[in-house]
Amino acid sequence: MAAPSLSGVALVNARSEQRARLLAGFVSLVVGGVLLVLKFVAYKLTGSAAVFSDALESIVNVVAAAFALGGLVFAGRPADRSHPYGHGKIEFFSAAFEGGLIAFAAVMVLYEAALVFWQGHLPQQLDLGIAITAGAGAVNLLLGIYLLRTGKRYQSLALVADARHVISDFWTSAAVVVGLVVVELTGIVWLDPLVAAAVAVHLGITGIGLVRYAAGGLLDEEDPELLRQLVQAMNAAMRPGIVRVHNTRAIRSGRFTHIDAHLVVPEFWTVKQAHDEADAFERDVIAAGALAGEIVFHTDPCRRLYCAQCELAQCPIRVEPFQQRQAMTVEEIIQPDRPV
Repeated sequence: MAAPSLSGVALVNARSEQRARLLAGFVSLVVGGVLLVLKFVAYKLTGSAAVFSDALESIVNVVAAAFALGGLVFAGRPADRSHPYGHGKIEFFSAAFEGGLIAFAAVMVLYEAALVFWQGHLPQQLDLGIAITAGAGAVNLLLGIYLLRTGKRYQSLALVADARHVISDFWTSAAVVVGLVVVELTGIVWLDPLVAAAVAVHLGITGIGLVRYAAGGLLDEEDPELLRQLVQAMNAAMRPGIVRVHNTRAIRSGRFTHIDAHLVVPEFWTVKQAHDEADAFERDVIAAGALAGEIVFHTDPCRRLYCAQCELAQCPIRVEPFQQRQAMTVEEIIQPDRPV
């Protein structure tokens, strides 16, 4: 199969979108680096296990942001003969790598929390530690919202994964702040490592979830959200002569979507007419679904099985009158060929 080509306008849009993705990745890396320094300053001042857990996650943030930025650069390369479906799946590797780092950080935080709990260390200068941690958390929340919006807008799994991690870091900081306030008010030393342990559990769940999601993408696991988007676009693009769609398979590779489907057309159409109508339907579906990618249709003859749902006028082989076209569902478009 030849590599999908882009028109001049589409190429300009693709480059603009790639610049937006790279800018978001760069912003994440720079902000993450600044927050890392601030959090370790807070840890040195307080000696708190909870603050250490927050600072350790920031190391993961910076490493993951650097890896995600590299993945975005590679994913932005156009399809070529060696990679006919493009390079977008590198983003799944980026997400899996980030999830693994988060899970590793969780183990390290649990270890530190156990040491502090055993030694019974009392944190110092809690007021300053609370202020720094709260400020860093607020910045992380704003950064996470920006990354999430950019990732969803430009269909970048790497940015979405980074955003979820950054937002989880905000909740980590919030938990640490609450824990430190309680420690300061009550003087209960063991609450500090307890908060750190709770943070570690949260990190572990987040990391495992990211790895699981990335593995599904690498294995081309069915994407229900994509299928719902696709069936809505197909229903919106329907025209006389395009009877039904079935045996649909759809995968995402970065921001590109690759779809294979069987298209039922009137059996008396010529090969050229079926080809032209399939191409026009493909363009309409991609436009209606705001998709970046391609659809490869295999055309099937109607075999006079769909007359009641086919509104094509002046059909010479109709065996029953047209009644009503039913909207297609996800269940229908993924079904295999209808038996004759």
